[in-house]
Amino acid sequence: MKRTVYPRVLLAGTASSTGKTTMTCAVLAGLRAMGTRVCAFKCGPDYIDPMFHSRVVGVPSRNLDLFMGGGDTARFVLGRQAEHSDLAVLEGVMGLFDGKYPDSDEYSSNHVARFTGTPTVLVVNVGSLNYSAVALIRGFRDQGENTISGVLLNQCSRDRYSGLKEVIERELGLPVYGFLPRLPGAEISSRHLGLLTADEVRDMENKIRILKEAALDCIDLKGLVRLAGQAGELSWPVLWEKTQRPSFVRIGVARDRAFCFYYQDTLEMLEALGAELVEFSPLQDSALPGNLDGLILGGGYPEEYAGQLAENRGFLEDLRKKAAQGIPLLAECGGFMVLLETMAGRDGVPYPMAGVLSGKSFMTGRLNRFGYVELSALTDNVLCRRGETLRGHEFHFSDSSNNGQDFRAGESHQSRLCIHAGDSLVAGYPHLYLAGKPETGRRFLEACLAWRKRCQGC
Repeated sequence: MKRTVYPRVLLAGTASSTGKTTMTCAVLAGLRAMGTRVCAFKCGPDYIDPMFHSRVVGVPSRNLDLFMGGGDTARFVLGRQAEHSDLAVLEGVMGLFDGKYPDSDEYSSNHVARFTGTPTVLVVNVGSLNYSAVALIRGFRDQGENTISGVLLNQCSRDRYSGLKEVIERELGLPVYGFLPRLPGAEISSRHLGLLTADEVRDMENKIRILKEAALDCIDLKGLVRLAGQAGELSWPVLWEKTQRPSFVRIGVARDRAFCFYYQDTLEMLEALGAELVEFSPLQDSALPGNLDGLILGGGYPEEYAGQLAENRGFLEDLRKKAAQGIPLLAECGGFMVLLETMAGRDGVPYPMAGVLSGKSFMTGRLNRFGYVELSALTDNVLCRRGETLRGHEFHFSDSSNNGQDFRAGESHQSRLCIHAGDSLVAGYPHLYLAGKPETGRRFLEACLAWRKRCQGC
């Protein structure tokens, strides 16, 4: 067990769309400009917000999720950055108290803050509020056990700020650490799964510059640093460590505009256990990289590029060939959709895909099976044994005619079958957080090693 005093602060909202990501990126950019070695985390299962953090701080952002990873994993993920940074900024998810259940804060941002002893700064959008902001903040401050230690105001003009700051501090006793005004030049567009990804945003570096300048001008960054320094001692178990030993398997990871949803800690765990990760683009590459022992096709936005994927026949044929040969393959959500016979794009047109699995995917115009999911294996497979469980998250606007039946999802009275699984394959809509169960990574790598020994030259 390792222990350290690690400065950290959580920026949490009163609800979704309060500007948490904008505020977090501004604070990160401002702290970096001050010379602080800062790292970033996202509470919950979101993939997109960490991409923006990473563009700002220059190093990967990570998820802290008490449901998918459990307490030991969350402490480990947070604690192991202590040796490489001066301060951690955590971004919340939804509203501060919003977790898995409607009647408690379990698995919420507040749960993460309490569990890790991290001070919380409440981000409040006051664009359409005045004195009502005081009532709103009071309700959050007085709602159960929490670590609320300050406030940041979003969509607040300079003229309004001093009056709001004065009344909040006088009536509630909470320090207000600054504000962000409306910043049209830093706005980020959205689509059906949320924000555009960082790599899709035009003029991203200029947006970061705008946020940095606004933070330096409008936010008490030194005050936030002092608050972060009040966080208690953090202890964590060492679940895995990157060693200097050579990698013994080579795994291809799809990475481009269509496939970009990955949990950083799952990838780093696989590397620590002995994998060399080789990125490739299903949109651009005419074939898979050579000498692969395994494949990971993550989620993303393949429906946005369905036509381009269908035109890349060389890649689809190579994928079909390798899958038929039994290469270990993990495919989640968008990656699963590519394995089907056809995929409907956002235009509704069905496009031919790899045909590794029978069936088709189609867009539904609404979220399907949104939220956390616990999965029980009904058969031995490349990740786990029959009867073992995995945890993950679903967030997709598409569905398919063949979702699989090798795992049972949910509680018995509301359960459903999902995922195609076997000795070399796990493919379905759920995004899996394998970092919470390192034994799944070991099992996958063992299958990759067996493939290497069995199929050299395939």
